[in-house]
Amino acid sequence: MTETPSAKIYVGYDTREDIAWQVARHSLLRHSNGEVAVYPIRQSVVRELGLYTRPIDATATTEFSLTRFLTPYLAAQTEGWVVFCDCDFLYTTDVRGVLDGLDPEKAVYVVQHEYDPSQMVKMDGKKQTVYPRKNWSSFMVFNCAHPDVQALTPQVVNSASPAFLHRFDWIADQSHVGALDLDWNFLEGEYPKPDRTPRVVHYTNGGPWFDEWQNVDYADLWLNERDLYLRSEAAVAEPALQDR
Repeated sequence: MTETPSAKIYVGYDTREDIAWQVARHSLLRHSNGEVAVYPIRQSVVRELGLYTRPIDATATTEFSLTRFLTPYLAAQTEGWVVFCDCDFLYTTDVRGVLDGLDPEKAVYVVQHEYDPSQMVKMDGKKQTVYPRKNWSSFMVFNCAHPDVQALTPQVVNSASPAFLHRFDWIADQSHVGALDLDWNFLEGEYPKPDRTPRVVHYTNGGPWFDEWQNVDYADLWLNERDLYLRSEAAVAEPALQDR
């Protein structure tokens, strides 16, 4: 990796889906030739740092349901762009392409999904929740220079309602929520499989790391990426890191 990576990517980490995080990171680094910095947002770590103090929510679908909104603060930069994504993502292209041509007047860019979930139970038996702007926050490109992003402090993340955060009510002018092309956050199982492989596949209902989700679209791509990861030096080093 270069000494000065050209982009920072933060990935939501869930202890139940470590392999999903590892594969997402591997695909990010592989397609960028290692020239991006990829960090997990682990709830246990941001709690230890005093950045996340909300009570543990046993009903939350993931451990990063709200910690994702700490991304701009964790990036610690006052200009440029920073990316957040869920861990159940697979990248088939260089993520830095999403940064091309962004409007500096926008606070955040997302894929603005409009859909009704096809599954009422997802992942490892978690109940599917339905709410406005669902999955908009699963892939976010934050403008660190925008005042509304700079105001998204840990105090706000710890005190605001989940709806306020996920519906982007913290952005004063809603025209500052920019729109990305669908295939930067393609929801597998929610949209018809296109002729061309999406740039980013999001296994939002469950991926092939779960026994019951082996036959999803693009399972072969994820399994191939997993095998590449397992043969990599990173996979050998990871157990030692986890023991610390």
